[in-house]
Amino acid sequence: MPIKLENVGIAVRDLEEAIAFFTDLGLAVLGRQTVSGEWADTAVGLDGNHARIAVLQTPDGNGQLELFEYIHPDAIEAKPTLPHQIGMHRVAFSVDNLDAALETAARHGCYPLRGVATYGDVYKLTYVRGPSGIIVMLAQELKKPPENQ
Repeated sequence: MPIKLENVGIAVRDLEEAIAFFTDLGLAVLGRQTVSGEWADTAVGLDGNHARIAVLQTPDGNGQLELFEYIHPDAIEAKPTLPHQIGMHRVAFSVDNLDAALETAARHGCYPLRGVATYGDVYKLTYVRGPSGIIVMLAQELKKPPENQ
């Protein structure tokens, strides 16, 4: 049975704030919509499910985020996850220029959890706390690793 990842869905506190953050990083909004009704209740498993959603795509066309802000039922505010917490961990992006990506994130009040690390001579990377507490990994490839490794 073939399987294909369609998107990663993330509930956010403020849809417009999250869209601004991710579009500034380079993603494009594919569409926006408000969803509700029996089909949404059944699919999601919530009675009265009503949400505003936006689907964003990475510039390479291979990755998508579905961001959703609940209108009903009321969203449940939770503490932001920690990197070692069980459950949804993070969303990761490759960037051409990590310093520029960090400047973009900082304009949204989003900063590295600790700092920027270098993994050998292959990647420079960091985790930032994005909108609604989302952990976002940003990684810049420093050089291509040898093939077959």
